[in-house]
Amino acid sequence: MKKKSGFRGMIPLIWNKKCFRIMRLTFLFLFLGLMQVAASVYSQNTKLSLDLRNTRVVDILEAIEDQSEFRFAYSAEFIDLNRKVDLDVKGKSIEQTLSVIFNGTNVKYSINDRHILLFQEGNETSAAQQQKTVSGKVTDSSGGPLPGVSVVIKGTTGGTISDSNGNFSLTNVPANSILQFSFVGMKSEEVAIGNKSQINVSLQEETIGLEEVVAVGYGVQRKSDIAGSVGVTTSEQILKSSSFNAIQGLKGKVSGVNIFTNSGNPSGNTRVIIRGINSINTSSNPLYVVDGVQMSDFQFINPNDIERIEVLKDASAAAIYGARGANGVILVTTKRGSGEGEGVTVSYDGWISVGTLAKKVDLMNAEEFMKMEDIGFANFSKYSQSAKYAGRLVDRTDPLLFDANGKPLYDTDWQEEATREAFSHSHQLSIQQQSKKSSVGAFINYTDQEGIMLNSYMKRMNAKMTYDANPKPWLSTGMNLMINHTWANDIDETGGGQTARRTMWEMPAIIPVKFPDGRWSNSQFTGNKLNIGLEAMSNPVHELTTRKLNRFKTKLFGNASLTFHLMEGLDLKTQVGIDANLNKDKNFSPNDLINISAPNGSANISTYDNLYWQEETFLTYNTIVKKHRINALAGLSWSQSTWANSNTGTVTGFSTNFFEYNNLGAGTTPAAPSSDWNRWAMNSYFVRGSYNYADKYLATVTARMDGSSRFGMNNHYGFFPSAALGWVISNENFMKGISWLNSLKLHTSYGRTGSSEIGVYSTLATISSGTVLLNNARAASTNIARLANPDLEWEKTDQFDFGFNLSILDNRISLDLDYYHKLTSDLLLARPIPYTTGFSSVTDNIGEVSNRGIDILLNTTNVKTKNFTWETTLNANFNANRIEKLGKNNEDILTSPGFVGGNVILRVGESLSSFYGYRRLGTWGTAEAAEAAKVGAVPGQAKRSSTREIIGKGLPDWTGSMINTFRYKNWDLTVDLQFVYGVDTWQLYFHSMEDRCGIANGFSTILYEGWTETNQNTMVQQIRQQNYAGQDSQADSHWVCDGSYLRGNLIMLGHTFDKKILSRYGFKKLRAYASVSNAFIIDSKDFLGYDPEAVSNGDQFGQNIFFYQYPKPRTFTFGVNVSF
Repeated sequence: MKKKSGFRGMIPLIWNKKCFRIMRLTFLFLFLGLMQVAASVYSQNTKLSLDLRNTRVVDILEAIEDQSEFRFAYSAEFIDLNRKVDLDVKGKSIEQTLSVIFNGTNVKYSINDRHILLFQEGNETSAAQQQKTVSGKVTDSSGGPLPGVSVVIKGTTGGTISDSNGNFSLTNVPANSILQFSFVGMKSEEVAIGNKSQINVSLQEETIGLEEVVAVGYGVQRKSDIAGSVGVTTSEQILKSSSFNAIQGLKGKVSGVNIFTNSGNPSGNTRVIIRGINSINTSSNPLYVVDGVQMSDFQFINPNDIERIEVLKDASAAAIYGARGANGVILVTTKRGSGEGEGVTVSYDGWISVGTLAKKVDLMNAEEFMKMEDIGFANFSKYSQSAKYAGRLVDRTDPLLFDANGKPLYDTDWQEEATREAFSHSHQLSIQQQSKKSSVGAFINYTDQEGIMLNSYMKRMNAKMTYDANPKPWLSTGMNLMINHTWANDIDETGGGQTARRTMWEMPAIIPVKFPDGRWSNSQFTGNKLNIGLEAMSNPVHELTTRKLNRFKTKLFGNASLTFHLMEGLDLKTQVGIDANLNKDKNFSPNDLINISAPNGSANISTYDNLYWQEETFLTYNTIVKKHRINALAGLSWSQSTWANSNTGTVTGFSTNFFEYNNLGAGTTPAAPSSDWNRWAMNSYFVRGSYNYADKYLATVTARMDGSSRFGMNNHYGFFPSAALGWVISNENFMKGISWLNSLKLHTSYGRTGSSEIGVYSTLATISSGTVLLNNARAASTNIARLANPDLEWEKTDQFDFGFNLSILDNRISLDLDYYHKLTSDLLLARPIPYTTGFSSVTDNIGEVSNRGIDILLNTTNVKTKNFTWETTLNANFNANRIEKLGKNNEDILTSPGFVGGNVILRVGESLSSFYGYRRLGTWGTAEAAEAAKVGAVPGQAKRSSTREIIGKGLPDWTGSMINTFRYKNWDLTVDLQFVYGVDTWQLYFHSMEDRCGIANGFSTILYEGWTETNQNTMVQQIRQQNYAGQDSQADSHWVCDGSYLRGNLIMLGHTFDKKILSRYGFKKLRAYASVSNAFIIDSKDFLGYDPEAVSNGDQFGQNIFFYQYPKPRTFTFGVNVSF
């Protein structure tokens, strides 16, 4: 149905239903004689085929619009729309088609790209040429400000660009002019000025969507103008995972960004690596910038507050952050007060979920465990250590464990007992109010995330408020304040202690959770008659129920800004931001947990407080001069961080568990308390210039000078430049004839970033102070702790990037591909020095690491009909990590984690996180008894190489995801598959779960695959009761398996209710969905744990090396999104 619009003094205009514009008729005819512009590339390449008989002109025009992207504007007074025409064209251009339609009439046409003006020849109207100033705001369909929009006076080269708040202003504009609003990814709009001086425009999304606008640090740019490498994901994609952790939603969404979910613990470790690890001693974490302010502990913020995330991957994109950009930069934009247009929008987003144990490890049950013990006792004579016990039998007479026939009374499944169905829920209430000159947003969230291990949880209360206003034409202001509080009960996931994540595997099934009298069990309970020498283990249910590892985190985060519109296209913005973190840990272990805290119990309280602030002021200039688009930035930044912690010391000697950590004075043995404090500061200067000529040729130059207190007096400052070039080949004249090509852009960049994440006082000769026990009394002590190095400087990462962005077949297929080469030099390592100095080493710049790789992002629209679409997104990253240099002699460095003869090794020519251990060649056979004896072994023991070698690596070659989205009418289905390939996993738990047996439970492979005289072709050693016969356990290649996997990350089915129906009940939007995450995982048959992606050591190189793990749940979720 056509819509009519009219305004004072003008003739009504009829417009197509898809593009509604208001235009002065006088403007149309005034410019008639000037519209001698040739048809665009689109009009030249688009061919029409129509066969219409005796059809009205108005219906023919609609048919053309349905078949193409052409849109018509005309006046009903001058064009006979009801005239009937016969039209039969096949493969004709728009010009040829219009000539047939209006043959014999005085109707003429003018084509401007996809817009066609129809008018009557000779009917011209003059208009006054009054000059005036016009200002306004450009927003997107949701009411959010849209920066970088081109605002041009039609038919001229005069114009401007909307600022970061979507505002624009033009002077000396003829009153009869028309303003053209255009933006990549949005439908263009044209608005007649008339008598208006304030014009607000809302642009609607094109098919390619808002992702074409990206944040680039200190502003935004059109994606088509960017010559660097930037990945984008939106809130809709992030929130599909319904996760507590804000980082989880980013997994698999951006190529080159590897996110390792290393634990199923709600407060567990999630690691982010962008284009490989660059350093040996400094952090590999990217820089997180939220609404322009650096943020720590990003994973704990509320995912519902996030509007979009940009990832700056190459040097051209990240160099604007200089010394903090070597590991990549993650820019986060949070939601503001602008909602769905002017007025108030109230919305609720909530979900409930249940998590279950996705996989159970194949352990021995009670009968199998006792059979293993019997075999182990029978093998005493084969080992020198146990030969004297030959003939001894397992004691099965304990009435608490065995019946009168010696059969176990219990068959406890400790994995079942120590885990649960975890019920979680999240609730977000948002209130957004928008008026012409201001907007206010209020957001509150409560999330309760249960872990599947007993008594583990993390809860969050989050409140956020924003305010944005344009009080004066020359001034805009914004404010954002967030308060986030989380509290959790953690699970000990570090090291190799006898904690629940270990004992839920190792506790024998013959032992119950509690005895009939109500006592908690353990492996060495009082009065037991077992003679197998079980290792001391607390009951995992007992530990999880009574031990407290409480974590409290409070974050106050926010910023405030003023933007001064100095002149057309020139803005001055000043912003201050803070990130304050108040953390407290409260730990208590009762006095009856053996091998943990028995018999004295333990408790301590520690605090960790950090205050970071920054102030940044910068100028931005944006202008269009004919075919030239210029974007310039210059600014300066000051920042400072203070960190303080205090610890009560661990108090023991609790006679009762009643007080827990609430009365540390009840403990009889306090330890010395401790505290610490440090501060660092940085000041920076930065510039960036971007140039676009005719939407064909792009150039960007960036430079930043950073000065940091962390580095030596001779190298406080570092300079980090970058340059990038782009060529939009598809806009060249010689490409116009290629109808299937929508866009093709080549881009390349080279630049330098740095890493400042070293110890605050690493360059100084620091003094350590404390106390010592002297003559039975505490006395003060002081010593020099470190040798100074005033020449210590930044680690530097030089990166080259080359790639292309291709879109074909009406944007149904798009491919982004980037090759990169990163070389990090001046790595910070401990350089050995003569002992005569009083020190063994000094920190110096002596190493190099490289990363070479490819990022691939492929989007396809496989099927698209009126009611059904099928879209696929494939993103993948290949990365080859290599150590290039390690000091003067390139000597190997063994580093942690180290365990029973295994280490991570740093070796030139190899990857970081290389596993170093013995290679298992098999097991010694009976025919090899003499040869085995030469190395102190007997048949049935592991046969290993004589020297250690590299036996695996923990960093993958390939990572990525394939996400399929199906839409049928109002239904949508998402199938998200993620993959990792070319990586290994080092299963350190093989030490106590297979190679050492008899004193704890273990894998069933001990019983069914272990060496016997009739099964000698096996990697699993003969059953050997460790308490009597000892053990043969070395970290070797048998513990290493292929860590590649394919994971069903998310399967989601959703339904969006019809807006027409909802409007009857006062709703704007309602969507319901159900999903399952971690639906399945396909991994190596040699992997015997829960998930091949994990760590149990927080070391830089501990990826995929773990000694037991917190299982990742399979989670079923139901959620709703509603606004009104």
